Amino acid sequence: MSNMFDKILVAVDSHTCQPVVNKALSLVQLTNANLMLVNVISPFDEQHPYPIYVYPNTAVPTLYGQVVKEYIQESEKLKQDKIKLLTELCQQAIDLGINAEFKILFGDPSRVICEIAQTWNADLIIIGRRGRTGLSELFLGSVSNYVLHHAPCSVLTVQQSIKANSQETQKVQISSI
Repeated sequence: MSNMFDKILVAVDSHTCQPVVNKALSLVQLTNANLMLVNVISPFDEQHPYPIYVYPNTAVPTLYGQVVKEYIQESEKLKQDKIKLLTELCQQAIDLGINAEFKILFGDPSRVICEIAQTWNADLIIIGRRGRTGLSELFLGSVSNYVLHHAPCSVLTVQQSIKANSQETQKVQISSI
């Protein structure tokens, strides 16, 4: 008899990271599944250095060169931070006797998560949900919502704690007084 879940893919982002990974580790231990942690670096992520478009100009080539150099350095630092985070999370799993690996990919997180789930033949995707509503949901979209509707397998969404959202609401109420 085969397991219900042999391969569990966990979409890791810096906002919902540890609660999502904790749920995944519990489930992986129960099912003895293989675990893949995936982080997708998106140019639209608020952590990604903002691409400043400075056109090469013969009058200021050093400025253009400096801007490009700083952008590349910031992008590389972001990537190194993600590698460090995923290495630590992967080690948590390995310490529990779990067969775990991680991937860092670039692109649109929604699509990339579905594509990697497809190519890896994942049985389950575990993804965090920030609970955006209204205009922020409309304009920023929702990775978890896209994945729910386009994934090639089952999806488990882990809601961000209500406490974090109520503190956010309190801040909004206080600032509007």
